[in-house]
Amino acid sequence: MKRTVFAVSALVALASLPSVAFADLAFNVGAVSDYRYRGISQTRLKPAIQGGIDYSNGGFYVGTWASSIKWIKDLGGDADVEIDVYGGYKGEIAKDFSYDVGVLTYQYPSNKLPTSANTTEIYGALTYGPATLKYSHAVSDTFGNPDSENSYYLDLSATFEVTDGWSLAPHVGHQRITGPFSGAASYWDYSLTLSKDFKGIVPSIAIVSTSKIDKAFYSSPVNGKELGKSTLVVGVKYNF
Repeated sequence: MKRTVFAVSALVALASLPSVAFADLAFNVGAVSDYRYRGISQTRLKPAIQGGIDYSNGGFYVGTWASSIKWIKDLGGDADVEIDVYGGYKGEIAKDFSYDVGVLTYQYPSNKLPTSANTTEIYGALTYGPATLKYSHAVSDTFGNPDSENSYYLDLSATFEVTDGWSLAPHVGHQRITGPFSGAASYWDYSLTLSKDFKGIVPSIAIVSTSKIDKAFYSSPVNGKELGKSTLVVGVKYNF
């Protein structure tokens, strides 16, 4: 309940922020053939619609983002949407060397799982040139796993321009879940994404995979399909 109040409060704050010369308000909407988060399908290998709002003012920023999902209802819960609310601060340490710190809460309204799926993480990232190293630490139970506070996610990613405005983004990450399901729930994920911005319209294609994954733990209870299997994800996003 407290996290839901936090999410609503952050949205109200976002809407009421003053308009100043150096502030920026941005919107995005999009769709993907499969919503993969940290390598795991959130939509039972099905498409998802998504969208968000971001506000920045100097180094400070807040935002919210939402996506359709299936995994909670597949587990017997009652939520078909994920709503993320986040805020933080970005700054420069030296030329081509910057940092980003903040907090992110994932909200699944009325999810009704035995252990709430609502998850809050604090994070910190360092970027040098094209590469970013980020650490996210859970201060709550993590995505419905019981006794999983202090779980973490560590990822390394980069973005390179290859030709004619096309960007190639490799990524590797490790999700560590604490608690009684630590062995089954922890794994590695990998992706390689190609995208290009056509005046706000950004098509993308990504190869997504996982390793050291417990296929039984990360399988759909509806059709038995492995949710972390290697796949090709096609998407399009419109930034405005």
